[in-house]
Amino acid sequence: MSSKYSEVSTKYSEMTTKYCDISMKYSNICKEYSSMSKKYSEVVTRIDEYDVKFNVTSPKSQASGVFVRWGRKDCPSDNETELVYSGFGGGSWYDNTGAAAEFVCLPRDPNLTTNFTSSGAFMYGAEYDTTDFGHKNGDDLPCVVCRRKTQSSVLMIPGKNSCYSGWTEQYHGYLAAGYYNSPAATQYICLDEHPDVLTAGERNDDGKLLVPVQAVCGALACPPYHNNMYLTCAVCTK
Repeated sequence: MSSKYSEVSTKYSEMTTKYCDISMKYSNICKEYSSMSKKYSEVVTRIDEYDVKFNVTSPKSQASGVFVRWGRKDCPSDNETELVYSGFGGGSWYDNTGAAAEFVCLPRDPNLTTNFTSSGAFMYGAEYDTTDFGHKNGDDLPCVVCRRKTQSSVLMIPGKNSCYSGWTEQYHGYLAAGYYNSPAATQYICLDEHPDVLTAGERNDDGKLLVPVQAVCGALACPPYHNNMYLTCAVCTK
């Protein structure tokens, strides 16, 4: 019994010695970590002072994403989004078979030229071709180009009126495009949920036309989509 006690006592003493040794090493590591953290903080402070002194822009502040807010004259109202320019929605004539497909946001201060004599491609204004958006058929479409100063990725999600986790919503609204049976191709754009109109743009001149988009079941899975229901949209940044 005495022998076993002595053996256990010896092992306990050895374990206590090892524990003290490990504790000392841990304490030393903590001191080294504290010292390194302090040096790191000093380096970061010096870098920040250098950036301020020499007006150096950090990579984060250089990141930016540009998007068009269709149907509005203003950008989302927060400190991270700035106006590039406000303009007029435009594009090709809805009935031309050779028309360019995309909608464009034309600036209010164009620089035009008379250097050419040929013709064949034309630019028209864009109009609402329905009263569904809360305005008269023929009201003209405003647009605004915005820059998100701290996020570089821009995504338009058709069929969603909110952004997925990790993304910032810039605006949401209704998916819109040209009339399906018009000869000219168009593209899908995200019209703001509360669209505006251009001043003195109520005359119905046609041009690039805009209507809401409906789901058609078949190759499109229903559910989750439903026949003839209208699609929403969201513009998101990250």
